[in-house]
Amino acid sequence: MKKKLGQLETQFFAYVQMRQWRTVRTGALTGPLRLTALQERKLFSRLARAGMIARVRRGLYLAPPRLPLGGRWNPGEILALNTLIEDRGGRYQICGPNAFNRYGFDEQVPNRVYAYNNRISGERTVGPVELMLIKVADERLGNTETVETKEGVTAVYSSRVRTLLDSVYDWSRFNSLPRGYEWIRKELAAKKVGPAELVDVTLQYGDKGTIRRMGVLLEREGVETALLRKLERALNPSTSQIPWIPGCPKRGTVNRRWGVVVNDKA
Repeated sequence: MKKKLGQLETQFFAYVQMRQWRTVRTGALTGPLRLTALQERKLFSRLARAGMIARVRRGLYLAPPRLPLGGRWNPGEILALNTLIEDRGGRYQICGPNAFNRYGFDEQVPNRVYAYNNRISGERTVGPVELMLIKVADERLGNTETVETKEGVTAVYSSRVRTLLDSVYDWSRFNSLPRGYEWIRKELAAKKVGPAELVDVTLQYGDKGTIRRMGVLLEREGVETALLRKLERALNPSTSQIPWIPGCPKRGTVNRRWGVVVNDKA
């Protein structure tokens, strides 16, 4: 960490804060600070290594509105995510472990941010912030809610009901079954979500396997026949069978209505 700002660093922060920039791109300082491209590149590199700014991608950096005591600055997770996705002109929604924690389904606090988005796939870092970006088709984004953070940044999360659906749909990525079934049971019992909205979100964002597993669960919970038939109409006749709990031995009672081997003890 730098103990004292040099002349160029001082000029950098004075200029960026005067312009009230949160993001700075390469080329933006060569004219105002009379730098060569090489000098500017080295300046960005020094500040990023010192933790005074955060690299979003090559040529794009986040800068603090004011330099904190001690000099080191970490952007918030939402600011980092928003900046990266906005730079690509995309949309996102925070999902998986972060949404599980937000809605109280899981007490574990993730050490990275999981987000569905329509631009980027894979791991990214912005300063110290770790992001796991899951690229999906545009039509798989939706059913969200927005939250304003303490820093005044808007975060987009999957809704409560969408998060429950994704615990079944994306079980392999999130390691969320069979826990997700219990979360859904509890949310239905507490009337925090309703059967009808769960069916609707399943039909819109689920796949055939998700529909079949959700059908078994809702049938067990005594959901009205009309809603179960909505799920049935989305399925084609099939003799294949899928396990209720993926990854466990495919032994148990066969629910022929849904083509699911109920391989648990419930």
